[in-house]
Amino acid sequence: GAIGTILMIHLKNANTLEHNVAIAVVILVCSFVSCFAWSWGPLGWLIPSETFPLETRAAGFSFAVSSNMLCTFIIAQAFLSMLCHMRAGIFYFFSGWIVIMGLFVALLLPETKGIPIDEVDKIWREHWYWKRFMDDEGAISKVQREQE
Repeated sequence: GAIGTILMIHLKNANTLEHNVAIAVVILVCSFVSCFAWSWGPLGWLIPSETFPLETRAAGFSFAVSSNMLCTFIIAQAFLSMLCHMRAGIFYFFSGWIVIMGLFVALLLPETKGIPIDEVDKIWREHWYWKRFMDDEGAISKVQREQE
C-alpha cells in the first residue's frame, strides 16, 4: 500500500520519479521482498507439509505444489500487463490479496503446533469450519470402506 501511495502521488505524467522518491520506492520494494521471504513465501511449502494426514500427504502436497507453480506462472505472465493498465493501483490489488490471505489463515487454517504428524486428521475434525466435511472416524475410514 505504501508503494502504491507514493507512486500515485509522485509519479508524473512523464512516468518519472524524483531521485529521492525513487530510492524510497526501491528500499520499500526490497523490504517487501525480504519480509515476504521470511513470512508468506515459505508458507506455500510449510503448510501443506504439516496439514495433510500421512495417508494423503503425497497427493495433497503434489497438488499444493502444482497449484503454487501454476498460480506463480499466471501472476508472472499477467504482472506487466496489469502494471501497465493499473499503474500504481497494482500495489493496492496485491495488498488486498494479502489481507484476504491473512483472513484465510486466521479463520480457516488450524494450528498444528505440538500435534504429532500421525494425528493431524484430528485437527480437521475439531475445526469449526472443516469438521462439516469430516465424519467422526475421519477421512481415513472413508478410504478403508471403499477398499472393502
